[in-house]
Amino acid sequence: MSAPQNPFPANRHLLNRRNFLGQTVSGLSSIAFSAMLAEQHLLAAEKEPRLTVGGKAPIRPEIDPGKPFAPRDAHFPAAAKNVIVIFCSGACSHLDTFDYKPSLVKMHGKPMPGGDKLVTFQGQQGNLTQSPWKFKPRGESGKMISDLVPHLGELADDICFLHSIKGKTNTHGPGENYMSTGFTLDGFPSMGAWTSYALGSENQDLPSYVAIPDPRGTPQASVNNWGPGFLPAAFQGTDFNAAQPIRNLDRPASINAKTDRATRSFLQRLNEQHLARFPGDSELAARISSYELAARMQLSVPEISDLSQESASTLHMYGIDDSENQLKAAYAKNCLLARRLIEKGVRFVQLFNGAYQTGGEGVSNWDGHKKIKDQYSIHGPVLDQPTAALIKDLKQRGLLEDTLVVWCTEFGRMPTFQKGASGRDHNPEGFTCWLAGAGVKAPFTYGATDEFGYKAVDNVVTVHDFHATILHLLGLDHERLTFYHNGLERRLTDVEGTVVKEILA
Repeated sequence: MSAPQNPFPANRHLLNRRNFLGQTVSGLSSIAFSAMLAEQHLLAAEKEPRLTVGGKAPIRPEIDPGKPFAPRDAHFPAAAKNVIVIFCSGACSHLDTFDYKPSLVKMHGKPMPGGDKLVTFQGQQGNLTQSPWKFKPRGESGKMISDLVPHLGELADDICFLHSIKGKTNTHGPGENYMSTGFTLDGFPSMGAWTSYALGSENQDLPSYVAIPDPRGTPQASVNNWGPGFLPAAFQGTDFNAAQPIRNLDRPASINAKTDRATRSFLQRLNEQHLARFPGDSELAARISSYELAARMQLSVPEISDLSQESASTLHMYGIDDSENQLKAAYAKNCLLARRLIEKGVRFVQLFNGAYQTGGEGVSNWDGHKKIKDQYSIHGPVLDQPTAALIKDLKQRGLLEDTLVVWCTEFGRMPTFQKGASGRDHNPEGFTCWLAGAGVKAPFTYGATDEFGYKAVDNVVTVHDFHATILHLLGLDHERLTFYHNGLERRLTDVEGTVVKEILA
């Protein structure tokens, strides 16, 4: 009888204890040796330049840890120096604001062709439903804009509309992530963080990147909208608004100003001595920088948040003096704060209109599922006058020449009403965003949804295309602005995105 064959002939040496231990020792030694070579940048692979997916050499900014917000050069001449993003949380309906569809009026109350038994986010759909608000031609361009936003309608000639934005998800949290970071998952850097990382700031007494939450609270994806992801933490947005100042900025009541200054001075001397002993300690330099910025902000933030310095006519233009609509007045203060931040050289301001649900669906944001007429009649006036005033104010002060204003939302809404309801369900297949200010054509309309506003069909613009265009206007090549993370050259636009050159002035 023949001996049974070894089922593991190639690994026979591992069955011998002495050989197994010998292989283990040499394996660990090899790992340690490779690590040492990597630390000294002597590995052959590291001499090969890492390229982006598009085959281009990445451009990573040279950042001094002690001065992370120092202004940095763009990749090429920029049209815009600063950005204000106005984010309507809850998915504002394009069909009730900026995307006029005569066929929706003509087919009102009838089934959508090809939409039999269509099921979307919350269930089955009913019939096609025209907007409860009339659309009228606005400005010299005659752009059709809804009566829901008449003040913004007056600015039709200053706006570049993109009616063919297409998303990836019909869920609010991932949708906010996608619009703010280019990814539906948590943990990726926001658009503002990428901008701050690339360009720094013109003002060293204020954060490079400020997020202004809605008076009603934060959006559903919360800090993901302005988070740094895997970028250095210094580049996350600093969140505060006109009603809620930066937390923990004031000194404790038990410590007087003289003691506070003396303590900071003593700490500064200790830090300087430590840096002199360890000049390569970048983490300490970054920490010192953040503390010094916080100290400067104790003076700069209260000053910039003091709206009493503004004229009565300016407050009235924004609607801050509207005693009958306190929510509108509160949002108006945030809009004025955004202008003041831009005026002081803050690079990126993210202004939110709408918050995570408080008090029920559609109460605190644009999520109009059940009774869109009642819900949007509240949200429209809150958004309209203050946002329009912000653009007018920027323009009359000459700031719009260097500032790009972005209006966006996480996705659009259906041309039908939901079955058994009087509101519209989620729709990422086609919706509207718009741009105004530095570097874009105006008045201008680009792309289109189908005759009912359901799907983007003409010159489709993905969110990655949208982001690529915004970075381009800032003088940044979206394919080359990267951060090496977990073995990948990460970027805002992932492995996609094309600049929409047709809208560039």
